[in-house]
Amino acid sequence: MTLRKTIRGLVPSLLLLAATLSPTAHAAYPDKPLRLIVPWAAGGSTDAFARALAKRMSETMGQSVVVENRSGASGRIGLETAAKAAPDGYTLAVVELPHAIAPAVFTQMPYDLLRDFAPVSLMGESPLILFADSGRYKAGDIQRFLADARKAGPLQMATSGNGSISHLSAKLLEAQADVKVDVVPYRGSAPALTDVAAQLVAGHFATLASGSSLLGTGKLSALMVTGATRLPALPTVPTAAEARLPGMQLNQWWAMVVPAKTPPEIVARLEKEVNQALQHGATRDRLSTQGIELKGSSREQLGAFLRSEVARWAKVVKDAGIQPE
Repeated sequence: MTLRKTIRGLVPSLLLLAATLSPTAHAAYPDKPLRLIVPWAAGGSTDAFARALAKRMSETMGQSVVVENRSGASGRIGLETAAKAAPDGYTLAVVELPHAIAPAVFTQMPYDLLRDFAPVSLMGESPLILFADSGRYKAGDIQRFLADARKAGPLQMATSGNGSISHLSAKLLEAQADVKVDVVPYRGSAPALTDVAAQLVAGHFATLASGSSLLGTGKLSALMVTGATRLPALPTVPTAAEARLPGMQLNQWWAMVVPAKTPPEIVARLEKEVNQALQHGATRDRLSTQGIELKGSSREQLGAFLRSEVARWAKVVKDAGIQPE
């Protein structure tokens, strides 16, 4: 037997051995806990959504899915951490509308949303609510809130930082309602709403999930909903269109991604796990009361959605006159 034939005969065995030893072989995936990065402080809607999903995925995947809050820089710090993580399927991240807005608002980005991540699945969406303190305003009192703002001068609006959806909403309110707005940045909706309740700032745009605890204790009032219809949980609170602010209609959304170059078979497994978790009764019950509409998707659908959102909000930011920094 020639040396060439001997080598040729060994090739299949060597390839099998390499596949077995290679770090890209994932027959046992997952064989250790996963981390789910939330790029905001604990206590907000993204955190609540992630924890509900992580609980169910931990049960079905046989490994803990641990939520890791990495807040700061309008959600960019957490996502930068995820972008630089090993593409092995053990680091997941929640992205949302502010991450699609950011490329139009910041001239220097530590990652590229469309290049540095592999889409897994869309998870859900929710309208925003304009919250104010209950000591001055009752539910649905949007016209009085705007009238006071026009009289008192610049309206101090809490935001989750430049480029966040609350920042963009505040600037849209300024343009739509003919009021002057001063934005006050926070590290997330939870601390922002605490200061709204304490009357340190006038208002904040956030989801029902973010404001539900303070709303439930009577410390906040909901003045307006940015969705197309009223929320069943807030039947007396008008929509933006009803408040004569049609340009304020928008929804927050959430999606799951992993670092780019994560093996396709692992991304497919995670896509399946996320969609199954979204369909689970306990998960749906836990999140539906928070005004969140659950929306699963395929990887391909999420990729197309992210591309369209980046393009859409680049135009919105430009039209709103928000200057990149």
